[in-house]
Amino acid sequence: MAADSLIVAEPGTRYARRLPLVADCSVIAALVFNEPERDTARGILAGRDIHVPSLMDYEIANVAVKKARGGFEEIASQALDLYADFRLTRYEVEVHHQWQLAMRHELSAYDAAYLWLAAALGAPLATFDRKLGQAARRHLAEGGPN
Repeated sequence: MAADSLIVAEPGTRYARRLPLVADCSVIAALVFNEPERDTARGILAGRDIHVPSLMDYEIANVAVKKARGGFEEIASQALDLYADFRLTRYEVEVHHQWQLAMRHELSAYDAAYLWLAAALGAPLATFDRKLGQAARRHLAEGGPN
């Protein structure tokens, strides 16, 4: 064998690139708070690299606060532990684009952050929120600018 022959040995699919997905709070919360939609959420998240705006941490904390105040403090605490172990890639959102998307699609600034990230990454957006989902279908199908 020649000394300049390149050999690349790979350990199988373990290092293969996983498909990106932007998931909003409704999807992550369904999973970590053990909501009725958890199996659907688990299915869409499986095998994906999950990308979120950094505001996800605040949104999940807020869901936990609401659960705890509603008498489900232990569930909230367990959910936060699960969330802490979740592998997410977080991004800062470009605020001007976020605002433009919120205005254009009549979304909250929070929802517009998820839409902006999906458009910026060219990735699908998963949500249980009908209004955000419809806006995402329109915006992403158009190849929507940020």
